[in-house]
Amino acid sequence: MSEAQKTAERQDAGPSTVTGVDRFFRITERGSTFGREIRGGFATFFTMAYILVLNPLILGGAKDKFGEQLDPVQLTTATALVAAVMTIIMGVGGNLPLALAAGLGLNAVVAFQLAPLMSWDDAMGLIVLEGLLICVLVVTGLREAVMHAIPQQLKQAISVGIGLFIALIGFVDAGFVTRIPDAANTTVPVQLGSTGTLTGWPMLVFCAGVLLTIGLLARKVRGAILVSIVTMTVVALVVNALADVETWGLTTPEWPDTIVDAPDFGLLGQFSLFGAFGQVGVVTVVLLVFTLILSDFFDTMGTVVGVSAEAGLLDEDGKVPGLGKVLLIDGAAAVAGGVASASSATSYIESAAGVGEGARTGFANLVTGSLFGLALFLTPLLTIVPLQAAAPALVAVGFLMMTQVKHIDWDRYEIAVPAFLTIAVMPFTYSITNGIGAGFLAYVLIKTVLGRAKEVHWLLWGTSALFLVYFAIDPIEQLLGVG
Repeated sequence: MSEAQKTAERQDAGPSTVTGVDRFFRITERGSTFGREIRGGFATFFTMAYILVLNPLILGGAKDKFGEQLDPVQLTTATALVAAVMTIIMGVGGNLPLALAAGLGLNAVVAFQLAPLMSWDDAMGLIVLEGLLICVLVVTGLREAVMHAIPQQLKQAISVGIGLFIALIGFVDAGFVTRIPDAANTTVPVQLGSTGTLTGWPMLVFCAGVLLTIGLLARKVRGAILVSIVTMTVVALVVNALADVETWGLTTPEWPDTIVDAPDFGLLGQFSLFGAFGQVGVVTVVLLVFTLILSDFFDTMGTVVGVSAEAGLLDEDGKVPGLGKVLLIDGAAAVAGGVASASSATSYIESAAGVGEGARTGFANLVTGSLFGLALFLTPLLTIVPLQAAAPALVAVGFLMMTQVKHIDWDRYEIAVPAFLTIAVMPFTYSITNGIGAGFLAYVLIKTVLGRAKEVHWLLWGTSALFLVYFAIDPIEQLLGVG
């Protein structure tokens, strides 16, 4: 075969391959190009890569019922693995530029609501159950029914409450807020710093990180949260090398001996599907799983619709193309997160950054997923981030979630009071479940008092009844003689 013939064959083969990929992802059809998809994939990764630091921070900083903690290195590996695999599956199966990773808010439920009641294996088993139930709800069409059962403004209040809760976690983890040792004999339970004042270099790093983060957000800098984490980690490394710092808490910012290392998959498969039932009982398990489903459920719907609308992919009826497959993959991501002990994975609103760079198809997800795959080998570098450099991101995320408060009608008591209780009870009781329960019960009560009980969906009545049992479980057990 002549050189000219070989050249001709290569020219013919090239466009055929490209056209096949283009046709599969409908890149040209959606008005995009490979260059835009690649740029979009990078943009999405860099705007959500902070989860590789924050998820191990939240989960690794909590203890289960038996005092056990999860290994930060293994958590980083698990977080990156689930994000990589599920983002690629969403790209290929859902063909949307919608990346997935461990959900903020959901991991807070796991760390501060589930773990203190049971073992980590049991807690992750509930995540798997939640994901499986979401898949069932999608297949049966019940997901839509549950969506309509809860008033939109109450859903928004839940997001706001979780935002305040996450912000409080950030302040506590950084040491900006601490419990007063003799809280039983004082008028307030918490104070500024450890002595009523802010002291030490680590606290300076945290405060500077908060100011930097909000400044970057105000300037609308892409990847503001990640930029802040990286910058303040570098500052912390310098401070730790030059100053005499007594302690940084869980993580000391020291340059690792090696940047690249083999991933540690030690947490993979460490879950117990039904272990929680023996630890806390059926009623509590039902309520906990419901809380997980609720948090995952509506965040996903809002994210999917929001990103699709931004990309101009909604049809003439305002519906997302292939929504059933997208929701099913999102449910499978929750299962994968539980199986890997990375907490429930869900769709990320940060995917809008990729859309802003021109991404319109799932091809962008191949890029984002591959970058998360690369992060699997960089855990030594990712685990040098101290709490004081990462916690400002939690405060910033809390602010971003808080902005939904503007959509709540504060002039209507049947909405305003339940919304207020939902928002206030979460951080004040350090429990997302308590906040949701208080909001639901108040909503049902006020609707009933106003003579509008028929407006309450039967699913909300049933859920509120469960929450009533949840809050009154102690006197009920005493009444039944089982306490």
